Amino acid sequence: MYGRQLSYAPTPYSYTPNTNLSATINLDEEVKLTSTAAERDLFDSLAEIYSIILTLDALEKAYIKDSIAETEYTETCNRLLKQYKSNLSDDTVAKAFVDLETFKNEWEIECPRATERLRVGLPATVEQASHATPSVGPSSAAGSLILAATENFITFLDALKLNLVSKDSLHPLLSDVIHSVNNVTDRDFENRGKIVQWLITLNQMRATEELSEEQARELSFDIEQAYHGFKATLN
Repeated sequence: MYGRQLSYAPTPYSYTPNTNLSATINLDEEVKLTSTAAERDLFDSLAEIYSIILTLDALEKAYIKDSIAETEYTETCNRLLKQYKSNLSDDTVAKAFVDLETFKNEWEIECPRATERLRVGLPATVEQASHATPSVGPSSAAGSLILAATENFITFLDALKLNLVSKDSLHPLLSDVIHSVNNVTDRDFENRGKIVQWLITLNQMRATEELSEEQARELSFDIEQAYHGFKATLN
């Protein structure tokens, strides 16, 4: 009974290889993940975003541990944030990316520090008043730095008056404001935090998304108050 071969069980001699299939497969041939240049560009961009997230997370850890100078951290972080935004400015890449949480889940990464930095959209040294740059008064500050900061405040407020209320119009201008202010003083002046909070708000908007009329008025008021706070540090 136990020695009888079941009718449905294959024998060592019952399998006939598919010679046509084996003839078309070359085990030494490189497997291509993409078939077109567009697909290759898309995968390259997604791979770069993946690398940016991991690198940014490592950078944040190094900064927290004081293993990197503030100036080097700020420069590197700014570059990574710009590269991240640049990759996602392509509609095809943005569509495949969906959003940060979806991308992280798909590729099984966590990177909480990078996630927070990408949410804020600013280096930690810019988000918080840095003490690496000496605070300067009008007698020692380079006049060109004060002038640049003043002009950036005025340019931003003028943009609001001209009803330029989309993210892609306002975010670069407000970034110029906070960076130029930090070049002048490290003092956490009155309403400086408002600049940072609005930068975070704008950073989380879609590129073409616009502020409401109420938001625009509130933003204008907050930045005017921050401007007055900035000028007070120069006295």
